[in-house]
Amino acid sequence: MVMKRSTSDAAPVVRYALIGDLVASRSAESRAGAQRDLLAALDRVNRLVPHDQALEPTIGDEFQSVHGSLDEALRAAALVRCALPETMDARCGIGVGVIEIVGASAYGLTQDGPAWWSARTAVDEVKDRQRRLPALRTWVVDSGGEEGVVDLVNAYLLCRDEVLSALDARQRRIVLGLVEGRTHAEIARSEDVSPSAVSQRVRRGGIASLVESLRLVPTTLAGATA
Repeated sequence: MVMKRSTSDAAPVVRYALIGDLVASRSAESRAGAQRDLLAALDRVNRLVPHDQALEPTIGDEFQSVHGSLDEALRAAALVRCALPETMDARCGIGVGVIEIVGASAYGLTQDGPAWWSARTAVDEVKDRQRRLPALRTWVVDSGGEEGVVDLVNAYLLCRDEVLSALDARQRRIVLGLVEGRTHAEIARSEDVSPSAVSQRVRRGGIASLVESLRLVPTTLAGATA
């Protein structure tokens, strides 16, 4: 969906801008292959998470999206990591605020405004905090008046990313399969393992807690902002 520019007599509409970049992508054996894998991951997540502007690659190793709620942006950030191949990972910054469309380019709409500036600041915050917290991949910066909620969300992200960063490639695929609504038997067939093996993996390593947290976030945020 293409966002419309706010009119002067309308109240500003808060949006949630997501900017992501691939981690250590310059060391990939094939940059073209990495780009294809990124496109496939973004397409898969776009089918799962509502958005105002779909996840799409931009310049270099970056991608972006715009969402109508914070929980949508949080889910997108986590599921992109799960959808990428084992050799790839991404860090994501989420900015809260107003977005303005200032033009268009070959990459789509050219956008500006506090939400994008905050998302860029959030990406830089991830890079800075990774020196002390190497598992961290996601951060939120607010410019739309939700500072208290954002503090709670970042506390959640510190724990969520610790669990997600510890998962291996198969565990991440299992997380994605469960979010897509697939059964243990269906996931087992795609992984060429037994359903009991999938069940054991779900019970271990935080998968069940991670999936449940993704389901609870919309309800939790709705209560916090009410």
